[in-house]
Amino acid sequence: MLERLAPVAAALGALVQRFPALTAIALGLIAACAYPPLHLWPLGLAALAGFVWLIYSAENWKQVAARGWLFGWAHLTLANNWIATAFTHQAKMPEVLGWAAVPLLCIYLAVYPMLAALAAHLLARKRTNFTAFLLVFAGAWTLTEWLRSWVFTGYPWPPLGLMLLGTWNDPGLAGIWLPWMGTYALSGITLFLAGLLLFSVVQRQWLALLPLALSVTGLMLAPGAKTPDSTLRYTLVQPYIPQSEINDASKFEEQFERLARLTGKGTAEPRIVLWPESGVPDYLEDGYPERYYYAMTANGDPDYARRRIGRVIGPQAMLLTGVVNLNIGTLPDGPNKGRPGAVSARNSVMALDGSGRIRGGYDKAHLVPYGEYLPMRPILEPLGLSRLVAGSIDYLPGPGPRTLDLGRYGNAGVMICYEIVFSGHVASRTNRPDYIFNPSNDGWFGTWGPPQHLAQARMRAIEEGLPVLRSTTTGISAVIDANGVVRGAIGMGKADKLEGLVPEAKPPTLFAQWGHALTLAWAALFLALGLALPRVLAQVRARG
Repeated sequence: MLERLAPVAAALGALVQRFPALTAIALGLIAACAYPPLHLWPLGLAALAGFVWLIYSAENWKQVAARGWLFGWAHLTLANNWIATAFTHQAKMPEVLGWAAVPLLCIYLAVYPMLAALAAHLLARKRTNFTAFLLVFAGAWTLTEWLRSWVFTGYPWPPLGLMLLGTWNDPGLAGIWLPWMGTYALSGITLFLAGLLLFSVVQRQWLALLPLALSVTGLMLAPGAKTPDSTLRYTLVQPYIPQSEINDASKFEEQFERLARLTGKGTAEPRIVLWPESGVPDYLEDGYPERYYYAMTANGDPDYARRRIGRVIGPQAMLLTGVVNLNIGTLPDGPNKGRPGAVSARNSVMALDGSGRIRGGYDKAHLVPYGEYLPMRPILEPLGLSRLVAGSIDYLPGPGPRTLDLGRYGNAGVMICYEIVFSGHVASRTNRPDYIFNPSNDGWFGTWGPPQHLAQARMRAIEEGLPVLRSTTTGISAVIDANGVVRGAIGMGKADKLEGLVPEAKPPTLFAQWGHALTLAWAALFLALGLALPRVLAQVRARG
């Protein structure tokens, strides 16, 4: 039966040769369907295999550059379509601008797949050995995806290796390889694996194709092993605060009552309570001008707000919650010019005990351009551009991964919202936490964003060997163990809570110890093997 596919493959090959640009776009769109929420990973691997062939069969570097860029542009545009939804939650810019912003952003992001394709063509295509070409392509892709994660503050969403992450109970191939490779080397392996499937089809190596396909499928669907539980109890709350209500002062008291009701009464046993980003509208720090406190609550007293929270969680609890903190200075303009006021803000998590005392905090380090600050504000603001969320002052970044020592409530690492997608930058290397708390507001992420966000949080859990607890405003909230298995989840659009024992951390993985030095080592290995393979084969033939 497989032999009958040869004429079909030949016809498709002729079509590709005639319309390579459209083929590159189509393959990019199809490959994006491998990510959540569709998760059509077999289709994604097939499309990726087609892309490898499209690059390998190109006659010159100009064709490679065009095909690599078009594939990347289409692929990343569809995968990041959720960004357009953000424009529906603000009033200063038209919604239609969102649908233009995504493809415009991907004009830049597509440069990285293009560079990987060019490197493979220039370094390995002339050597005519397909395996060598694949290895070089995998190494180049690993490097360029790593570069995309930090150049111009970085935007790694989504990594290609996300295709190999299984469903909630089965981490898939990602669960096997991530601890030893990290996310970006896994992306290189994803490309190499797709190329192997392509090679088996083109060479009609059906006996090799069948066990390879069955092995990949079996490993993708195999259930993951659950890690043991610790003795620390948790209550994780998803209050369901729609984006339209988050900054509506008339809804603040109702939101707090919803949080309090879901949190439940305090218990005799110690527990950690987890509320989401944007969970508490009150300003909890002391020292602000009184007008800021009265703008949030009728009482206008931060001490009262803290003690009220303490009464909700109970004396045996510790709360980690998202808050906004202000930086107070002299206002340079406006009606309050010369008076003390907020000159910037911090997107923060605070730890509060049952007495309402602040026991520590974390300030978000990796801020969202246009979401939490407006780049080049003096230039862009006069043109009518603004942030995509409410507020006219910019947020300032914190110092990076920190571990909060919460005593009997464990050592907590904190990553706020999309910080969790930055592989290798989610946990302190010198003071390893027991778990990572990832509060988020996914209400402006559309329908594609939240499942992809959750999937990338699972990848961080696997590669670091740490459980991740996600509390979000609107979903998807989840408890993820150190193997990437979702222990419990609350879907989108629901108000609910999860309760149980925090999963235990695993010993530090290889990636947790070495970080992106390991990424670069894998990239160098792929490249070295690819460049050396033709010479080795030539020497073997000469001796034979």
